[in-house]
Amino acid sequence: MKRIYIVTFICMSVAISGCDIERFPKGSYSAEIIQKDKAEAMNILLNGCYAQLRSATDVMHRTGEYPGDNIMKQNATTNNFSQYMSYKHTATNNHLPSVWSNGYKIIAQSSNLIKMIGEGESADIDQKLGEAYFMRGMMYFYLCRIFGMPYYQSPEKNLGVPIVDIPENLDGLVLPDRSTVKQVYAQAVADIRKAEKLMTVYKSAAFASKYSAQALLSKIYAYMSGTYENPNVLYADSSYYYASEVIKCGKFSLLPRDVFMTYNQLTPENKSQVETIFAVRRLDSEITNYNPVIGSMYASIQDVGWGEIYTSQKYLELLDETGYNDWTSRKFVDARAAFIHPQYTEKNGGKVRVFRFVYELNDKVSGQLTGYGYMQPEIMEQGGELHVKINDKLYTLTAIDALNKKYSIGYNGKVYRGVDDYLITLNNGYPQFYSYKCSLEDGIPQLHSPIVSRLAEMYLLCAEAAAKKREYEVARTNVNIVRERSLPGKGYVLLNEKNAKELIMKERQLELAYEADRGFDVYRVGETMVRRYPGFYNTIWEIPPTSPIVVQLIPQSEINAYPGKLTQNPIE
Repeated sequence: MKRIYIVTFICMSVAISGCDIERFPKGSYSAEIIQKDKAEAMNILLNGCYAQLRSATDVMHRTGEYPGDNIMKQNATTNNFSQYMSYKHTATNNHLPSVWSNGYKIIAQSSNLIKMIGEGESADIDQKLGEAYFMRGMMYFYLCRIFGMPYYQSPEKNLGVPIVDIPENLDGLVLPDRSTVKQVYAQAVADIRKAEKLMTVYKSAAFASKYSAQALLSKIYAYMSGTYENPNVLYADSSYYYASEVIKCGKFSLLPRDVFMTYNQLTPENKSQVETIFAVRRLDSEITNYNPVIGSMYASIQDVGWGEIYTSQKYLELLDETGYNDWTSRKFVDARAAFIHPQYTEKNGGKVRVFRFVYELNDKVSGQLTGYGYMQPEIMEQGGELHVKINDKLYTLTAIDALNKKYSIGYNGKVYRGVDDYLITLNNGYPQFYSYKCSLEDGIPQLHSPIVSRLAEMYLLCAEAAAKKREYEVARTNVNIVRERSLPGKGYVLLNEKNAKELIMKERQLELAYEADRGFDVYRVGETMVRRYPGFYNTIWEIPPTSPIVVQLIPQSEINAYPGKLTQNPIE
């Protein structure tokens, strides 16, 4: 049977590579057609991979960020994406087939490209082959962390995703069941190491490069290096090596503090954007409906977007840990607070001064804790003291740190800490702390190019790897490079065996919020996801890393369509 490579791709209205996409038919390519103009054909086929990657990023983001503790939801919805947040997984979630199918389309298309073209013909062809290897390895890694348990947990037994190789003869095709987590990671590493060797051209952060391969290798090895308490030092060393290679290359630098606070507004190829190593470039022209895109759930901007997922109290407290972030005047102690935009309510032409605090909700009969709520009573000044009135009862605020507007209140037999701020608009009882980190690229309300890797994470990966190797001063130096960009002069003075995990993981949470890492980060280092803050879903939940719900169920539609056995993840 003559080999015919069926290539699926999305024809973009603007070809990123600048090639003439009309030169070849849109559909199937035989090996003979490819051989006539390899470079041009490869451009088209790679464009298809990048297009599929753009299609996959929406669900990839939700599976990485929504299970975390940076966000909260203001009410229940019928949308299937809410299952990521509530951990009520179903095999019929109609979002998950998108990430599975797009991922495997990229794997199939990049594999076909690799089969069709031999390396060593020219630097240009090798570069494109490298991009194909990168895409395939990246998809195996991304799919495995969505559907496979954390690496440190018996990777030689736990199932990841299928490693597929489409044969020449499709008659009676039977594909293998899921490979183990260890096998899938090995495939991803092999592909991306091959990509690193083949790629020699850097076009922009919108394209794969040698540096994006090194950055992703560092991240994969970090996942493989396991917990801080019982690390795989060999993998930690590899993670450190590849992150250091990116840092030393001189191609990238941390954005200055003031520019970093507008990071979300810079396109990957913007000349001012010197920190992004690789991002999935989205175009305004390809987005026909802004409601489903990533940033639309985090904010409504210029009446574009739903704005129903807010910043969690847990993340807000991390931002305020070092001082008061004044969102009304946009003056910040922690630069990362600049991405948060509370929606203040005005009355009679001005803002209303309130004391905002979180309080416990208890069952009226048993007294058992059932959740948490927000309260924003108006502040009154009397005799040099601050008071609030709740249910017609007057309460006096006690200063904890008046300079940073932190006070406490005795309410319902307990003492709660809160902040002297202004009234924020409520939705179902929850203040609207919008995040703009996934919005306003190039000034367009909900345009966002999801970040795969940037230089700040390379320093954090170096810090993590060094700590796992018990090189604590090296770890402190690296974590402080990132921390002091946002908090000048407030680097950690001491980092040791007792606090390294806490400080490094806290810095990852602060720095990488809304970049789809937190939902994986907690579990991969063997930690429990602690969600004890206001929100519609279970607000007193602690999810251990060994729970089967930390991974997604494989879509039933994909199991039904799969030419072979495809084992489902266990359902708790």
